[in-house]
Amino acid sequence: MIGHAGAMLQARQLGKELYVGVHSDEEILANKGPTVIKLDERITAVEACKWTTKAIANAPYVTDPKFMDEYGCPYVVHGDDITTDANGEDCYQVVKDMGRFVVVKRTPNISTTDLVGRMLLMSKDHHYPAILRTTESLLTKDNLDRFKRYATDETGLNPGSGVYLNRGELEEIVSPKAEIGDIVYIDGGFDLFHPGHIEILKIVQQEATKLGAKVVVGIHDDAEVNQYKGLNYPIMNLLERSLCVLQCRYVDGIILGAPYVPTPEFFSKLGKSKVVKVYHGPTEIDKGVYDKIDLSVYETIGKHKYDDMNTEFIVNRVLANKQAYEERQKRKGWKAEIEKKLQQSEQSQQ
Repeated sequence: MIGHAGAMLQARQLGKELYVGVHSDEEILANKGPTVIKLDERITAVEACKWTTKAIANAPYVTDPKFMDEYGCPYVVHGDDITTDANGEDCYQVVKDMGRFVVVKRTPNISTTDLVGRMLLMSKDHHYPAILRTTESLLTKDNLDRFKRYATDETGLNPGSGVYLNRGELEEIVSPKAEIGDIVYIDGGFDLFHPGHIEILKIVQQEATKLGAKVVVGIHDDAEVNQYKGLNYPIMNLLERSLCVLQCRYVDGIILGAPYVPTPEFFSKLGKSKVVKVYHGPTEIDKGVYDKIDLSVYETIGKHKYDDMNTEFIVNRVLANKQAYEERQKRKGWKAEIEKKLQQSEQSQQ
């Protein structure tokens, strides 16, 4: 999702609207391999990205200019890597020949292979140290630049969301477009950012709008998540999880290193902003976590469209289809060689 969001950000910066074509499960299976996230779930994710104008389901895997014309799209945007179909042919060759193809820089992403590897190896090498201990590796120049870019508004060109760091005091890492007044607060790990998270944030945003408030999301650091989840959780590290939340249109600000147990003392760090509502999703929580929160502002989100989905659900889905994904990776290796040769040929002609 991070890489896709990065591509969508760059694409939106090139125009006033961004239509995102989403392939069907069947098209992906035929040309690439089995999907981890189903079509309706991927549509939900694309629609939640703040730089998207419209998500278009069942877009052809091999880009068809006639399909583009149906939606009034003069250009198609893709990363600087080549994508091939089941026959090893460039999916964008037709539109490239027509001069209707625009390249954006490929953004760092986590592949399905990487995630499966993290799940199976039980490694914590991808984790960042606890924020209270050090932020040197988290707040590098490159990472700060990514926070700033993902915090932009729906145009991708102007300030949007605020990014804050909880390290004793609350530090502003990226300034929001406007001062945040009343706050509706929700926190969590947001690991393997999925439609269940998106649906909750959408509900919270709707409630915040009624109250004239902004949505601020507290994100626990890797050490905190690992302490209460165990094993090698989180599967995605703090940077990856934060960027996923930050690109979501239902969010006005994030707090890195939010405490697992929110308290009035923590909320007092928000300065002039007042927390008018605190939400928690339908997942189980340890006893006493929200005991210090005034019951008049605390509320649990009930059943929703994706309430059966959580991090373990996604992990189990991936591992249950491990053999199919391994076959996909073998096929991907074969295609990668072809794509590499096509890219070298294309570069030599420039």
